[in-house]
Amino acid sequence: MVAAELPDAPEPQQAVVSGAGDGAGPHTDPQTKRILGVFPNFRAVSANTHLPPQSVKEKFVTASEDSFDYSAFVLPAAIALEAEAANDTPEFGKGGEGYARYLWHSYVDQTSENYWVEFITPSLTREDTRYYTLGPEGGGGWKRVGYALSRVVVTRTDGGNDTFNVSEVVGAGTAAGISNLYYPRHERTFSNTADKWGINVGVDAASFVVREFWPDINHFLFHGDQHMAGH
Repeated sequence: MVAAELPDAPEPQQAVVSGAGDGAGPHTDPQTKRILGVFPNFRAVSANTHLPPQSVKEKFVTASEDSFDYSAFVLPAAIALEAEAANDTPEFGKGGEGYARYLWHSYVDQTSENYWVEFITPSLTREDTRYYTLGPEGGGGWKRVGYALSRVVVTRTDGGNDTFNVSEVVGAGTAAGISNLYYPRHERTFSNTADKWGINVGVDAASFVVREFWPDINHFLFHGDQHMAGH
């Protein structure tokens, strides 16, 4: 496959993948910018797509898209709703004012983690933050699940070699530690910080699984219609 000419900040989910829609073998629908129009999917790369090394600028752009695109507000809103209902942080209170406090804390949590995992740390360690889909041609369902989950500890260097995912592990932990600066004093415990670290990594692992199978889900629901799916 020959990739189309890339702009300064390539959008890998737009790449045209050979075999898509030709009816021969497994479908290979491309990734879209968003999943169902409401979840960011800017760093997913379609199966069998080859891209040049990711620049520092591209890492910054991806972290910004994941943080400030309109779809970036959906997950923090849902997390804040669940946290308010469970009274996770009693100091925030209940009702509208309490939910507002949960919401902005959840959004700052997400934004901080995005920049540490997708921009700051990988710029220092020279790691590629994109998720390279294995795709149907790469193996069966369980193999793809295992591959997706493994990406929280294995990633690519800017040179294309596999390496330990320092960006994810250390970046997520750094973001969890920084959150102590804006949460109530009673919440600034080692246990709570470790829980946030684990949640950050767990959410990213789940998102990799969703990204891995999103082209399949898109094909099943919309027959690869990128407009309906959240192009």
